[in-house]
Amino acid sequence: MASSEADRVRRLTLEAGGGVDRDKPDSKRDVFADLGSPVSPLRLRATPSSSSSSAGSAKSPALCNAAAAGGRGGGARSVSGRGSHSGELAAESGSGSASSNPPRPPGHRRSGSGPLIFSGGSGSSGGGGGGGGGGSTASSPLTNALPTGNICSSGRVAPAPAAPRPRARPDVLGSGTGHYGHGSIMRGGMAPARSGGIDAAPLAGRSSRAPASFLAPPDSLQEVTRAGNELYKQGRYGEALRHYDRALALCPDSAACRGNRAAALTGLGRLAEALRDCEEAVRLDPASGRAHGRLAALCLRFGMVEKARRQLTLAGNTNQSDPAEWHKLHEVESHLGKCMDARRIGDWKSALREADAAIANGADSSQLLLAMRSESLLRLNKLEDADSTITGLLKLDSASLSSMSTKLSGMVADSYVHVVQAQVNMAFGRFDAAIAIAEKARAIDPANAEVGLILNNMRLVARARAQGNDLFKAGKFAEASIAYGEGLKHESSNPVLYCNRAACWSKLGRWAKAVEDCNEALRIQPSYTKALLRRAASYAKLERWADCVRDYEVLRKELPGDTEVAESLFHAQVALKTTRGEEVSNMKFGGEVEIVTSIEQVRAAIHSPGVTVLYFMATMNQQCAQITPSVDALCSECPSVNFLKVNVDESPMIAKAENVRVVPAFKIYKDGARVKEMICPSLHVLRYSVRHYAVSHS
Repeated sequence: MASSEADRVRRLTLEAGGGVDRDKPDSKRDVFADLGSPVSPLRLRATPSSSSSSAGSAKSPALCNAAAAGGRGGGARSVSGRGSHSGELAAESGSGSASSNPPRPPGHRRSGSGPLIFSGGSGSSGGGGGGGGGGSTASSPLTNALPTGNICSSGRVAPAPAAPRPRARPDVLGSGTGHYGHGSIMRGGMAPARSGGIDAAPLAGRSSRAPASFLAPPDSLQEVTRAGNELYKQGRYGEALRHYDRALALCPDSAACRGNRAAALTGLGRLAEALRDCEEAVRLDPASGRAHGRLAALCLRFGMVEKARRQLTLAGNTNQSDPAEWHKLHEVESHLGKCMDARRIGDWKSALREADAAIANGADSSQLLLAMRSESLLRLNKLEDADSTITGLLKLDSASLSSMSTKLSGMVADSYVHVVQAQVNMAFGRFDAAIAIAEKARAIDPANAEVGLILNNMRLVARARAQGNDLFKAGKFAEASIAYGEGLKHESSNPVLYCNRAACWSKLGRWAKAVEDCNEALRIQPSYTKALLRRAASYAKLERWADCVRDYEVLRKELPGDTEVAESLFHAQVALKTTRGEEVSNMKFGGEVEIVTSIEQVRAAIHSPGVTVLYFMATMNQQCAQITPSVDALCSECPSVNFLKVNVDESPMIAKAENVRVVPAFKIYKDGARVKEMICPSLHVLRYSVRHYAVSHS
């Protein structure tokens, strides 16, 4: 019986041993199962003999709760007085009979089947006084006895008083008014857990007149934790976190509660808070392999390789090290090293590849790796990707890098991240923001010469750009072009300075020079809209209509609502067709879809040069009503295409001649030949088809 009871006690723990995912809260089987007990069970352990003078020692292990077993099959948890320190629980006896225990000193009494609830009642009631222990069997009628003897503040064995009465003790568990014994029971929650020990739940405050047995309150630690675990399994991390917060309030010194809270925070993406909770769990229970494993996993996500290795090693010392985590650590470490080597020699493609591999292997919240990825993209002229990467880095709930020993080009990690962010801002023309961030990098690493050089260059570039802008506004375009050129001497890959200088060349009528600077700006930043606009305008001045149309068609897709771009594209298309000797009388800008009512009109349109789209529709058809506005918009977007509309209700002969039985239907003709026919197409398919034939024709 003692063995089965001890096994049951060992199973009732908040934090089980190995074989459980450290990133998840404790499973249901790990939560206190005895929900009928008002307090969590304590581990009963044998203690070596010692004198009664050690009773109440401050070195006694602190436990969160007293034990309770109220009336479970007549078996009671007994307190042995043999050689135990005051307040400690010794191993259970096999039968609970008086004959199996040695004599106890006078005044020592053990309760029978009732729980260890110190109500302050009389200690003299019930079978047998303080002598031979004949009244301390498992069937003793005592249900609410106050343990006396070695359970007292002085640690001495006190004589049994004739009329015992409740007396105040300085250590009180919970917020109630009941008084409890001294020794290993501490005020305010759970003691640090030991390897293989039980994480007991805190005891809520109870009145000194509490009954011998009662149900656990709704806010008991075991119920709150179990509810949180169920919510966690459902992916409802926010609700689970609220339950774990309540559990932590009940037992603030519990490493298991801290670990559960860290798991919920991780699920919510609040990794920095989760990291702090894991560190606190390790501090509370240095022997917990699961706590070390959880902390290692989070450190790996932050790219803290050395710290992750230390925590995995400590987890391995408790036989709870996860081989998969070791593999991820080795992969991240390997790719991180290769990324740094590639960066050192300027191999940006390899640096980007290795950074992506390290992130994919688990270091997805590493500021250092994301900064190296952003820098690689910047050097490869993928500015939008570099900017989105650095923006994502800033949105991360990341831990500080100030504790990392990693350096890049002599820069500490925090300073390096700021430098990359400043360079990305500079490339996009955010000069003031770039300088402010570079100054932060200098404050973090004031002795680094490279940081100082970068900051100085940024200041010179910003000054040249400001001077150029002032001169341009004053109409001094030649002087402005020189100022922008001075800035390019300090930052030769800045697209903003190239584009600004191209504007100066345009004002001076030097269209070829403007095209050259726009080409440089677009080489660095291919999606630079302003540079594309200036190059298209310069092509128009140079009468390079094919190049002009190509640029304006790209701009039309990027700026679909810009009427100025649409009109410029129309005029460029007309000019291109004119130079080719093509008919342009049917081209119109901003017109509506032309309605045709005779077969002759249709035949004249489809046999004319260029691209013609026939749209067959019906007035009461719902699909036609939905797509007609889009057809009108497409007509404005593609001024070189001739759009015709046929209402089959009003012109059934045209529909019959074209063999149209289902509407909406579209037919595309090019130079008199039918090239495409679509019935009830999606808007995406229709737009793609029309633009495809319009572009191929131009």
